[in-house]
Amino acid sequence: MSRGNTRQRIQDVALELFAEHGYEKTSLREIAERLDVTKAALYYHFKTKEDIVISLFSDLGRPVDELIAWAEEQPPTLETKREILRRYHAALAGARPLFRFMHENQATVRDLSIGETFKERMTTLAGMVQDPDASMADRVRCVSALFTLHAGLWVMQAVDGDQEEKSRAVLEVAEDLMSRAHHGE
Repeated sequence: MSRGNTRQRIQDVALELFAEHGYEKTSLREIAERLDVTKAALYYHFKTKEDIVISLFSDLGRPVDELIAWAEEQPPTLETKREILRRYHAALAGARPLFRFMHENQATVRDLSIGETFKERMTTLAGMVQDPDASMADRVRCVSALFTLHAGLWVMQAVDGDQEEKSRAVLEVAEDLMSRAHHGE
């Protein structure tokens, strides 16, 4: 198995265990046991649980950073803002377990300072999707469009229905909020 695949497996198993037992109650030994590897093999990839969590946020951050770089080069049109929503939605698609971790381990996220990095990215995206001259209600609609995508990650899991259909509906609502903020331009 390649280093990349092993790294991904470690991240996946760690998130599973964090969800089952909590971050604080999960040890590297338990992660190694679940993976059926030695602690030394696990240490080759990650020295600490914190390293695993930081790597997860770093992996999620790359596509968001690429999205921000792309958006900075685009005109601030409604279509650009819709495309930001679509690309952000795609970046979040595989991040459900990570957002569950964030929700259930807010103190850890804050203590590792990854929360600050996440907040900076969200602040940047929020600034890109709203018009500073818009009414406050329209600015709220634009920011709410972004957070609709987040809510769709974990709240909609408890709603019966096809996952793909729920995902499309979340994006549709986010795009609708954006369009309403721009008065259907």
